[in-house]
Amino acid sequence: MLHAVGRPLSVSAWLVAPLLFAASVLGLTALGGLLLHASWQVTLSSALWGGAAAVSAALGGAVGWRSSAQRGILAVLYPALLLLWGLALDDVMVPRWWAIGLGMPAMALLLVLCWRRFRPRHDRTVHTRASTVTVPEMR
Repeated sequence: MLHAVGRPLSVSAWLVAPLLFAASVLGLTALGGLLLHASWQVTLSSALWGGAAAVSAALGGAVGWRSSAQRGILAVLYPALLLLWGLALDDVMVPRWWAIGLGMPAMALLLVLCWRRFRPRHDRTVHTRASTVTVPEMR
């Protein structure tokens, strides 16, 4: 990713985003199965973790890395670790209510993170006797 949109991501937000994505997909899959009265079980799959690895790779360019060494190590190893984790946990069944219980809050948290990242920034204008000062919003 050559150009990031919005403010730079923190390293911790980048680390948690793929996990929240995977939990959200798992929860939505479980909820869909519940609504459809499906007989299949919710399972962890290598495709789910491959998607999580793709999310981490796609967001890697938007992270405010502290050093180039940190970027070189984490940006390559973390997606690879997610892929290996997916291969190790392939076809592990998850109870439907656990998947829903973890997935729905994860999806809500992921939506909050996206909203906080892309919301417009509003600066305050402070009027004093001598001049007008624009104070950036602190986050």
